[in-house]
Amino acid sequence: MRIPRLFVDQPLASGAECALDRRALDHAVKVLRLRAGDALCLFNGEGGEFAAELVRGPDGALHARVGEFTPDRRESPLHLRLLQGVSRGERMDYTLQKAVELGVTDIVPLITERTVLRLAGERAERRLAHWRGVVLAACEQSGRTRVPALAAPRELLEYLAGHGADGAAGCGLLLDPTAPQALTALTGLAGPVSVLIGPEGGLTPQERAAAQAVGFTPVRMGPRVLRTETAAVVALALLQALAGDLGTF
Repeated sequence: MRIPRLFVDQPLASGAECALDRRALDHAVKVLRLRAGDALCLFNGEGGEFAAELVRGPDGALHARVGEFTPDRRESPLHLRLLQGVSRGERMDYTLQKAVELGVTDIVPLITERTVLRLAGERAERRLAHWRGVVLAACEQSGRTRVPALAAPRELLEYLAGHGADGAAGCGLLLDPTAPQALTALTGLAGPVSVLIGPEGGLTPQERAAAQAVGFTPVRMGPRVLRTETAAVVALALLQALAGDLGTF
């Protein structure tokens, strides 16, 4: 039986006991149905993971007794940044979940001209908190030991104006079904790689031109037009197969 994994936002050390925060405790007890004496695995996003056991503390609450440390073994060597046009509801959740499973390093949700879901103020904060929950759950499920960074939603043109300022942009790829070059024809990919994908309805000609003006290369993935959530999965999988860790084990 697979040992359950939990993310905890605190330092971890072998031999110590740690109190679980409300999210982790609720997930352990209410979802996973764990009890005192059950084994689990803890990680805090800093790399590696710890074996652990649930124990009953002096106060009667469940704590985790931290055991042996195992270093990183599931993170991709390819730095992949997903620049994703925000889509609605479950489509965006699906994109985030699968991106994490496929080893993405960081994610930037983008508001574009054709973005249907408009986010501002408290609504944006709630949505971002929800997305972070999706990312953490996907890390727990997939065995990730580092949590991909998830930025607050940004306007596409604003993001493009500062593209590369953090030094992590690297090679920029713009998904475009009409592009003359196929993604699989790319050679010499060593990362970082940034992949720009439009929302439902795609990017406008003006947005595509703006991306190309700052160095994004248009690439296609086949003869058919893919939905935005499908495009992200296919692109990340192909890039991991070309220069990452898929098919290398």
